[in-house]
Amino acid sequence: MKRILILANFDVGLYKFRKELIQELLNQGNEVYISLPDGELVRNLERMGCKFVNTAVDRRGINPKTDAKLMLFYCKLIKRLHPDMVITYTIKPNIYGGLMCRMLRVPYVVNITGLGTAFQSESAVKKLVTFLYKIALKKAKVVFFENIGNKQTFLDLNILKEKQTCVLNGAGVNLAEYPFCEYPSGEEIRFLFIGRVMKEKGVDELFEVAKKIKKEYSNVFFDIVGPMEDNYKERIDKLVKNGIIEYHGYQEDVKPFIQKCQCFVLPSYHEGMANTLLEAGAMGRPLMTSRIHGCMEAVEDGKNGYLVKAKDTEELLEQIQKFLSIDYEKKKEMGEVSRKIIEKRFDKKKVVEKTMKLL
Repeated sequence: MKRILILANFDVGLYKFRKELIQELLNQGNEVYISLPDGELVRNLERMGCKFVNTAVDRRGINPKTDAKLMLFYCKLIKRLHPDMVITYTIKPNIYGGLMCRMLRVPYVVNITGLGTAFQSESAVKKLVTFLYKIALKKAKVVFFENIGNKQTFLDLNILKEKQTCVLNGAGVNLAEYPFCEYPSGEEIRFLFIGRVMKEKGVDELFEVAKKIKKEYSNVFFDIVGPMEDNYKERIDKLVKNGIIEYHGYQEDVKPFIQKCQCFVLPSYHEGMANTLLEAGAMGRPLMTSRIHGCMEAVEDGKNGYLVKAKDTEELLEQIQKFLSIDYEKKKEMGEVSRKIIEKRFDKKKVVEKTMKLL
């Protein structure tokens, strides 16, 4: 039996996207500790058999004081538990957990679940994060990436060596949990966005397109599901009041929304691997998303959806109009192709098997 310590920053992400891997670790007789902030889904992880360590992680920005506290906490935790392996997810656990594992000579594997805003522009923050990653990942047993674009960025910046890397097809999707559903019929056409309402998810462009489409089509609706950044509240309220969108906030179970939609839309600027895209595809829905790594892997352009240039409102409008112009049978066929692509490339079982072989 090995003692495994998992460092993460959010209970929802860890439970929703990693529970199958954690279950496999437990099934093999390992003792699994999870270090992350408390949340509703932590109880689910405890019921699975995990041992919870409440950990304060500031998910937003760099704060020298709180970040130093986190690093010291990880140091004390690793010394106390003496884990055989540490698995880290997201930037702060990756960097600060990685630094402590390297210093204490504890084997560790790192998961890059996306590059985030730090890598989107040439800035002092990017230079600092790059420097910290170089130190933190130097002795990592393996660094998992969710797409080849993110991996190439790290190689180009000389953060790590090729031999340390492994590209997974994201976290994968549980095909039984997200079963194929018959394509909805009727006059209504519902476009669905699931994700945090923030600029980097392409919501500004989506909202502009929704305004134009609603002027032309009375039978088209835009459903927005997910928590919003504070600076979007006034805008969301106005869009809802004017009948442009229907906002549903955070939903623990998104399947009913996917089931009702005719097309899933995610015009993100950057992604690790968009889990909501995989879930919608698994349930048999056409996909419309950005032509970027982390999104385009799930789409064969014109076969199960359409790819658009990120930050391009006009192209997004054109592709939504194109989708509206095709007949019901073609839309339905696109959804069926989505399911086949997800089954072939993103089966959670295959992702877990590949991960376990390298731990």
